[in-house]
Formats: sequence, C-alpha cells, structure tokens
Amino acid sequence: MGKKKVLIGMSGGVDSTAAAVLLLEAGYEAVGCTLHLYPGEAGREGGCCSLEDVEDARSAARRLGMDFYVFNFSLPFRQQVMDAFVAGYQAGRTPNPCIQCNRHVKFDALLRRADELGIDYIATGHYARTAWDEGAGRWQLLRGLDGRKDQSYVLYPLSQRLLGRLLLPLGGYGKAEVRALAEERGLRCAHKPDSQDICFVPDGDYPAFLQRYGGVDLIPGDFVDTQGRVLGRHRGLPCYTTGQRRGLGVSADRPLYVLRKDTASNTVVLGDEAELYSRTVWAEDFHWVSLPPQDGPLAVTAKTRYSQAEAEGVLYPEAEGGARVVFSQPQRAVTAGQSLVCYLGDAVAGGGTICRAE
Repeated sequence: MGKKKVLIGMSGGVDSTAAAVLLLEAGYEAVGCTLHLYPGEAGREGGCCSLEDVEDARSAARRLGMDFYVFNFSLPFRQQVMDAFVAGYQAGRTPNPCIQCNRHVKFDALLRRADELGIDYIATGHYARTAWDEGAGRWQLLRGLDGRKDQSYVLYPLSQRLLGRLLLPLGGYGKAEVRALAEERGLRCAHKPDSQDICFVPDGDYPAFLQRYGGVDLIPGDFVDTQGRVLGRHRGLPCYTTGQRRGLGVSADRPLYVLRKDTASNTVVLGDEAELYSRTVWAEDFHWVSLPPQDGPLAVTAKTRYSQAEAEGVLYPEAEGGARVVFSQPQRAVTAGQSLVCYLGDAVAGGGTICRAE
C-alpha cells in the first residue's frame, strides 16, 4: 500500500512550511499549493497573498522536494469575502473576513483540488487539533496546545466532512518550537514575520478600502449620547467600531467610547466605559462543531473576539439556527459582525456571527 497523500496550503510563511516538513517526516506524500485569492491593486500587495509569498511558498516546496501548484480562487474570494466585508460595514457591523474566508473559500477550495488530484487529505499550518469522538460519532475540533497561539476560534465554521479530511500538524507545537524546527532544517522562512493585516487591506485603512473597492460613501453624521443629545460630528459610520476611544474628535469632561452605530439615523452612540459591557450575546448562523445540534442549555466557556480570554456562560440554542450565551460576568465591547465561539473543555462546541448584545 502506497503512502497517503496530503495537499497542504502554503503561504510562504514559517507555519505552513513547518507543517509540510512534519508531514513529510511522518511519512506522507505531501503536495504543496498556494491559493491565489487576492490579486492586489496597482501598487498594493496583499498581506498574505502577495506574489512574494507565492514565490516563497514555491521555493520552500522545491527545497522540500514537493510538487507545487497555484490555484486561482480570486472570484469566489471577491464574492464571498470582500463583497461580504463591504456589506457588513454598510450594515453597521465589524466583520471578520478571515473567518468568512475559512467558512466559504479556503478549505472548500483545498478539498476540491485534493479530490481532483486524487489526494487523501488536506492540511494547513493552523495551531489547532482534530480528533475522532467514537461515542458521539463526530470529529472534534480542539484548541491548540499552546494557548497563546491557538487558532481554533477561526476554524469553527468547518464542517464534519472537512474535519475528517484535515490534518493540522502544528496543533501540539508552540510558535517558538516551530521557528526552531524551521531553523534546524535550514528553511529561510524560519524568521519571516507573521502576517498581521487583512490581505486585501494591508495598510489597515478600512474606510479608504471601502471607498475605493466598494464605492461606499462616508456620510458624516452626529455623535450622540444614550439620551440622543448631539455631542459632535463623525466622519462616516465605517470609520468607527464598538469600544473605540481614540480618534473621535469629541471634547468631553471624561473619556467617551463608541457604544454602537445606528445605520437608520446615521449616528454613532457614545458613552462611558461601563456602558460597553454586556452579559447576553446573540449569534446567528450558529454552527455546531464537536457536538450535534443541542435543544437545551449547555454550560460552556466562550469568547467574542479572537484575542479575548474565554469566560464562563450558558449557551442557549434559539430558533432559525441562532444561539445566545448568557455570561457569568459582563463582557466588554461585544461587536456585531465578530464571532461568538463556545468551548466544552478543549473542544469547540460551535460558533456563530454576533448580531446583538445587551
């Protein structure tokens, strides 16, 4: 019986390259690929999809003796991720395009190409783990062992079909171990900086991108307090997000924070930091991962942002594929468009897109 084959998504960075090394050393026949998602604009390169990154990935695959492909998925990326990003901001939300990419484009694209090439598995350099739960008859998505690098939060949309074909070689490693492994193998990406920005907004200027790509007009309006009193003028709703304090340009005798955005009145509501806290968070399109859909309350830990610590709460399934979590302690700056992800121990119970909080 021949070696099992795996198609690994490579970005040219240290994580995906180290994952390829580990797969090869584990006896897999590994094939590398880069998904060309964002072609960039004149004078602008995407943060994780640039031509330089493609060449870094190609070079790493060549050094490791792997076949390498570049697959163009720029059209579904534009439709499912970039257009959705624009629509989210127009609706007054702050979307997470990396989760949308994982949900709609990246992993489905890898699996589709693996099937076309007759390849058994797909793999990425994410810091998370999978395991088969015999009792539940389901694949579990588990947090990475290094809590500081755990990326299970951004993988919650993955289906059982995908989890059953997915290998995550870095789930048991920390970042320092991965860089050391790459250095020991003489890989030039060993100390390449991690990509921090959204690939299609590499300069971090979201309002400018929304204007340039989405044709979004930044319509000035009023800053108001919770009683509706006008406090000043804002530059346009997309320029602000929940919890923001800096750059408001409002004079007050105390610090003011963005509490919410009202698209109907084109106002940004400001208030004290104490008003940023919410105990109940609602999510739509809730996707059950390590558990089958539940019909009653469940004690979980949960978080509403990738970088946030988890907090205890109770998860309640709701109608039409929604869910809510009532936290034991109020959570700060819960933002519509971000993701509510719930855990049972190390396992991702499920997650969804935040639609409101109070």
